Amino acid sequence: MTVFAAASLRGALDEIAQSYGAPVTLSYAGSGTLARQIAAGAPADVIVLAHSDWAMWLQARGLLLDDTLADVAGGQLVLIGPAGAEPFEVSDAAALREALKGGRLAIGQRDGVPAGTYARDWLQHLGAWDDLQPHLAETDNVRAALALVAVGAAPLGVVYASDAQAEPRVASLYAIPPQTHAPIRYPAAALTEAGRDFVSLLQSPQAAKTFARHGFAP
Repeated sequence: MTVFAAASLRGALDEIAQSYGAPVTLSYAGSGTLARQIAAGAPADVIVLAHSDWAMWLQARGLLLDDTLADVAGGQLVLIGPAGAEPFEVSDAAALREALKGGRLAIGQRDGVPAGTYARDWLQHLGAWDDLQPHLAETDNVRAALALVAVGAAPLGVVYASDAQAEPRVASLYAIPPQTHAPIRYPAAALTEAGRDFVSLLQSPQAAKTFARHGFAP
């Protein structure tokens, strides 16, 4: 069983895969990268993405088993900083620029990484997108954005709450209001008949408990 999955699912999906009745190979990357690899013919049985747009993109190309497509988890976007940093309210672009102190804001790549797309939505809602574009550090996946803050290469970043929970070197400073961006959903689908059972496992109560324990929403 080969599963392509959004990088933000690492940890939760590792645990779920251990309960599957056969060996599972997990390949993690940004959702856009994974979708393009599948479209180019990469062999996989299941794909789990971090944005419905990429699932629809694959569906339009006839690459999914349509009757298996389902959302398996949700998420919460947060602004992170180094561990020990004090939470603060992000009321406008000026507050964010001040908190950056001349540094860059780490986010997933805006067009290929769902967390980056959600971050762009939020920054546009805040009226900060045009001002902050020159001050972004865009990465190939959300875990790379997390790492930039964890090692001190960026003072702030925008990731999922589940990412922040998994990294002790960062702290969640601000929970980004969900109404400021598109709903965060993790769609999964089988690409082959062999993948059906694994997609069913992802929708099980057992998997829901694991997702919740790792900081994902229902």
